[in-house]
Amino acid sequence: MVTVEQAQQELNIKKIACGSVSWLDVEMPTLAEMEYLRTTFDFHTLALDDCLSRVQLPKMDDYDDYLFLVLHFPLFNQEARLTVPSQVSIFVSGDYLVTVHRGDLRPLMKLFADCEASEPVRKNVMGHSSGYLLYQVLDGLVDYCFPSLNKVIERVDDLEVRVFDMAAKDLARELLVTKRDILAYRRIVRPQIEVLELLEKKEYPFLKVDPDVYFGDLADHMRRISVELEDLKEVIQGLHDTHVSLTTDRTNEVIRTLTIIATIMLPLSVLSGLYGMNVSLPFDSSPYAFLVVLGVMAIVAGGMLLFFRSRRWF
Repeated sequence: MVTVEQAQQELNIKKIACGSVSWLDVEMPTLAEMEYLRTTFDFHTLALDDCLSRVQLPKMDDYDDYLFLVLHFPLFNQEARLTVPSQVSIFVSGDYLVTVHRGDLRPLMKLFADCEASEPVRKNVMGHSSGYLLYQVLDGLVDYCFPSLNKVIERVDDLEVRVFDMAAKDLARELLVTKRDILAYRRIVRPQIEVLELLEKKEYPFLKVDPDVYFGDLADHMRRISVELEDLKEVIQGLHDTHVSLTTDRTNEVIRTLTIIATIMLPLSVLSGLYGMNVSLPFDSSPYAFLVVLGVMAIVAGGMLLFFRSRRWF
């Protein structure tokens, strides 16, 4: 007969317990793990289906004796240079917490490993209640947002310096890539605030924590991140507009210079063309004809330059 412990070892499920609270962590879930959770905890089929979905929207469902949460947290994809969401699904009741994820949320994995390896850490994190354990898990994931946010801020600060450097290469591309990253980050963060506010506003007796104190703190942190991203969005838009204006001004300056040169060359081309014709023209038999023509060209060019200068066209 297969025991529960043997079944867990065969599946991608790890379990630790402290007092009356158990924490099950499911990494890279498959149908087999979902079937185990269904038979062990009698979770709703729709909630288990949501755990396997990669496009599930953040939400919180109240099933009377347990809560089901779906949350997304930002991860930076180095290859795509884009912040992408990583989903974690959580079941929590009075005596257990179940986390389901794809194995790319390092704070969650580290907290579980620390609780597994150290009894003092396990007692501190899990020894109070399942609600406090939920807070510790979410607090680590929310705090994990700040280092990646700081990197975005550093990129924006660097672009703010480079935007006035006319020799900077690929600046327009960098501005657009950073803007895309900020917008993606913002789309990830904003829905999480609503879920945390749901936890904050209603008290669930089986969690045994003050929701306003603990989950309100997490909601405040996410709101701060959202406000910072909104500010960064405005800054990067301003930098992009500034870069476009500077580039347009530089292009106009080049076009104006080329236009002046072309305008000056036009009468000179007419003169040289006339004297290149095989017809009789004034001074064409004079030994000084070439110098006379050059002189006339110089006078015309100089006169046009003085005229342009008087009009402040350059």
